[in-house]
Amino acid sequence: MSKLISSAGEWVAETSAGEFPARFVITCSGLHADRLVKAAGQTPGAKIIPFRGEYFKIKPERQHLVRHLIYPVPDPKFPFLGVHFTRLIGGGVEAGPNAVLAWAREGYRWSNVNVRDLADSLCFPGLWKFLAAYPSMCGYEIRRSLSRREFCRSLQKLVPAIRVDDLEPGGAGVRAQAMTVDGKLVDDFHFEAAPGILHVVNAPSPAATASLAIGKAIADRVIHRL
Repeated sequence: MSKLISSAGEWVAETSAGEFPARFVITCSGLHADRLVKAAGQTPGAKIIPFRGEYFKIKPERQHLVRHLIYPVPDPKFPFLGVHFTRLIGGGVEAGPNAVLAWAREGYRWSNVNVRDLADSLCFPGLWKFLAAYPSMCGYEIRRSLSRREFCRSLQKLVPAIRVDDLEPGGAGVRAQAMTVDGKLVDDFHFEAAPGILHVVNAPSPAATASLAIGKAIADRVIHRL
């Protein structure tokens, strides 16, 4: 989507697939949420900074070590939960994720670099304030991303019997992390609105499991404004 234009009491979304008029627009675009706020002529109150989360899978013969979901106790001194174990609905066990700054908004590997996205992050003063507030944590996340052995050490705090050889490469995801200009992570739902439009800028965990309730909350907001 290139632009959102307000005209004669309605919005027109200009996209590569054509123009689409609407009485009311809801945007919910994850990694590009702040850009859609800008596309509507507004100034976003939070910036989307992409953080990649990398996973390992536990080899089938060692999956008996993890029979439940295993999470660490959150440390309020740090902004991220930390690695944990998840039993998958289709079978198997996933371990992770870590959290490293992605060099692209769709940067699922270290080799994925988007100059515009990277410059967008590095020019945001909030990111530098965040890095200054958590230098050791940020450095450790990078080291853990580059070392399977270090990743395993983190997992052993939850399951001591896990070995490096038990891990095989898993997938990766990119978190659309909303951040304020003072370097604080937005850890709650964040909406921005204007006449005839509602932007869902941040939908944190448990966004997937709470999707129906979130959808109802958004619909209620729209109905109220209409």
